[in-house]
Amino acid sequence: MPKLQAPVMKNEYYEVTFEDLTHEGAGVAKVEGFPIFVENALPDERGKIKVIKVKKGFAFGRLIELYETSKNRIEAPCPIYSQCGGCQLQHFSYEGQLNFKKKQVEQVLVRIGKLDLNNVKVHPTLGMNDPWNYRNKAQVPIGEREGGLVAGFYQKRSHDIIDMERCLIQQAENDNVVQAVKKICEQYGIRAYNEEKHKGWLRHIMVRYGLVTKEMMVVFVTKTNDFQHKHEIISQITELFPQVKSIVQNINNKRTNVIFGDETKVLWGEEYIYDKIGDVKFAISARSFYQVNPEQTKVLYDKALEYAGLTGEESVIDAYCGIGTISLFLAQKAKKVFGVEVVPEAIEDAKRNAELNGITNAEFAVGEAEAVIPEWNKQGNKADVIVVDPPRKGCDETLLKTILDMKPHRVVYVSCNPGTLARDLNVLEQGGYETIEVQPVDMFPHTTHVECCSLLVRKDN
Repeated sequence: MPKLQAPVMKNEYYEVTFEDLTHEGAGVAKVEGFPIFVENALPDERGKIKVIKVKKGFAFGRLIELYETSKNRIEAPCPIYSQCGGCQLQHFSYEGQLNFKKKQVEQVLVRIGKLDLNNVKVHPTLGMNDPWNYRNKAQVPIGEREGGLVAGFYQKRSHDIIDMERCLIQQAENDNVVQAVKKICEQYGIRAYNEEKHKGWLRHIMVRYGLVTKEMMVVFVTKTNDFQHKHEIISQITELFPQVKSIVQNINNKRTNVIFGDETKVLWGEEYIYDKIGDVKFAISARSFYQVNPEQTKVLYDKALEYAGLTGEESVIDAYCGIGTISLFLAQKAKKVFGVEVVPEAIEDAKRNAELNGITNAEFAVGEAEAVIPEWNKQGNKADVIVVDPPRKGCDETLLKTILDMKPHRVVYVSCNPGTLARDLNVLEQGGYETIEVQPVDMFPHTTHVECCSLLVRKDN
């Protein structure tokens, strides 16, 4: 059978109309039905593109000129938006972003989940009143240029650091501390780590911020265990920023892109800072997983609590419980909550957070959810409600089978990846559950990411 030739050629120019966006935020145009993905283009726009790469079933193009622009196109406010890869949608109005994220969820529920949207209510995306300066954690790589330190994010598709003073989606307090720490380190001749040569000392500066408590933590990620001018540097940081309650050093001596190494030590102050989501207080260490947008986390978890439909008599299992964020929300309304998580340090944090809040009806276990929950089932720990909040790859097949075996009245599925959510909803639907509603939540404005909270009930309830 002859090989079908693509209707477009590399380095050729085409006039196109953009119909959609990919889940990565690129505009989608078609030439004779053949899709071409183009950055910085929006649906309903018409323009000229240059094809830069042709693959078997699609191509990539570069936007050369726009003839007609979308009513949702705006000027991106960030001065380095075109260079930095951190945000993908700043040129898209916020209303447009929210609508796009709802549509993205609907498309995968139909295409992957085989769900009928006449029977499943997909709500409008819950956005933020102010979708800027929301990230409570800054992890900034450090480099050198012309004898000085640079602190910023990596340029798109490279490891070149763009020096920056402000990131419009970071808490402004974090930006201020990062810039000050960079200047203080420069004063004392601190050398940045060079990943190509595996030389130098300072790899990253991380700052964590408690949105409610206003407490801050500074973390130095370094190649070696030593710390020259430690006392002078700490003294200047704490004098400039009295809200800093903790200064920590993490040592990472490996040739790796992974930020953290295995050893962490407190240099000054406390091991933890504290923050609150709703009425629940959390202790946050340098390496704790804690949601980077606590304002929207509360929106998401309130929805999970609503979907759980708790009256105070239910037993709830929280698979992938992390540091206990959802578990402790649920424990306020449930009779008993059982949380499971594979990371031992996270379970220690979960137990500490339960104690911190005086919550005694939450129990936590270390292990893989797909191994621990079947054991609980055998021991008679039946769940009325199961809540899952898996990583991007979705739920393990064994866990889905266990949920179907346990037959809880309700399943609440919190997801950070609509594609794997749709796949898993299809499995649960095949096993006797009905998806009632799906609520998209915008946890990361100006990026293509969208979280969802979904409610499923047993068909025979």
